[in-house]
Amino acid sequence: MPAQKARFYESSPDGSVRCTLCPHRCLIKPGRRGFCNTRENRDGELYSIIYGELTAAAVDPVEKKPLFHFEPGSGTFSISSWGCNFHCPWCQNWHISQARPGDVATAQASPERIVEMAKRHNCPSISFTYNEPIIWMEFVVDVSEIAKKQGIKTVLVTNGYITPEALEQVYHLIDAANVDVKGFNEEFYRKYCGAELEAVLQAVEMMHEKGIHVETTNLIIPGLNDDMEEFRRMCRWHLDSLGPDVPLHVSRFFPQYKMTHLMPTPVETLAKAWKIAREEGLNYVYVGNLPGNEGEHTYCPNCGELVIKRYGFRIERWKLDDEMRCPKCGTKIPIAGEYHPSGGGLPFSLL
Repeated sequence: MPAQKARFYESSPDGSVRCTLCPHRCLIKPGRRGFCNTRENRDGELYSIIYGELTAAAVDPVEKKPLFHFEPGSGTFSISSWGCNFHCPWCQNWHISQARPGDVATAQASPERIVEMAKRHNCPSISFTYNEPIIWMEFVVDVSEIAKKQGIKTVLVTNGYITPEALEQVYHLIDAANVDVKGFNEEFYRKYCGAELEAVLQAVEMMHEKGIHVETTNLIIPGLNDDMEEFRRMCRWHLDSLGPDVPLHVSRFFPQYKMTHLMPTPVETLAKAWKIAREEGLNYVYVGNLPGNEGEHTYCPNCGELVIKRYGFRIERWKLDDEMRCPKCGTKIPIAGEYHPSGGGLPFSLL
């Protein structure tokens, strides 16, 4: 599939273009590419060189994204391309996120084909995931417009690095997002991601205000972002800006990419973070990458009843009624969509 003309840029008389999709706002000269290496200036016009290029297509449990309060128990049709607008040295999908043209094998697919495959596998949603979907936004938009017409929801699994003007143009096409808030100080973001924290927080807040179902993730990396006072400040921002009912996922780090010299996150650190987040007033805090931990479950914030029991990506017990209310006290648990008792299962690849 040929490169697709980009939607988010401004032209200059000298032939350069300013990409307006993410806060890098790259000024790109003719024949060059931006920070993400996927958007190229061709004779004074910006093109996406990854439009329709797939590096993965799979049916995943939506809990893998992770989304615990969105169409729970369902399978989500998950696709990715390559490239990223961050350079995180711990990335678990670095082989595609940090790839350059020709580094990885790809398959071509049209937006219509993606929606058709999601329908064939009875997926109520399509997730743009594995690499950063924001840099793939032209394809995301085209897929989402078709999906909306056929009753299929769309999900971004993202670092949240998008400009306010780009988000204003696309928010109505996105039903849910899990945003990875990677740390809570600007120095950390500049040093390890090549980005700015404030722009991420602004995007998360805007997504929430616009009605997108938002859940956030914080991967706790030993020695890099595991200061518990900093984590507490993040929880306070989460409470003040998103409210007590937006889920927070605290995930365990495993050595990957350029961070293989580090140890996995101690279980004690995750337990401490889970406790702090709940102390700060967040009602739905989850521990990720640690199957069997008590932090995988959903508890009623009013009476403490365990209302959804999970193991990894699987729901083992569902105690809510059809109106998503706690069976013990009647408190309504904020769930977007419906429960799918047998729709998720184990991930399986289609490429």
